[in-house]
Amino acid sequence: MPGPDPHDDTSSDYEQFEKEQLAQDRDAARVDTADVNNTTARSLVDDLIDADVVTPVPEDQVLVHEPSGNAFDSTAQLAVFHRGWTAGRDADGEDE
Repeated sequence: MPGPDPHDDTSSDYEQFEKEQLAQDRDAARVDTADVNNTTARSLVDDLIDADVVTPVPEDQVLVHEPSGNAFDSTAQLAVFHRGWTAGRDADGEDE
């Protein structure tokens, strides 16, 4: 019995297609964080504190991102994290 015809094998085409789709998904979900300077970060964190999304813990000198439970000692790190966290939730279609 002869083996499968190598010209009928489309598995590599499918794998290439899937890789391209995953790359497009990653590009669409990627959040631009280059514009997060200290002033922008401080403003965003102040807004998050006002909205009870972030809780400052002065004795530990950290900011706690309440929805995720992560603690940060830098407003810039927190701002970048929150943007990525929000983008991830939006991409998943979850509601806050």
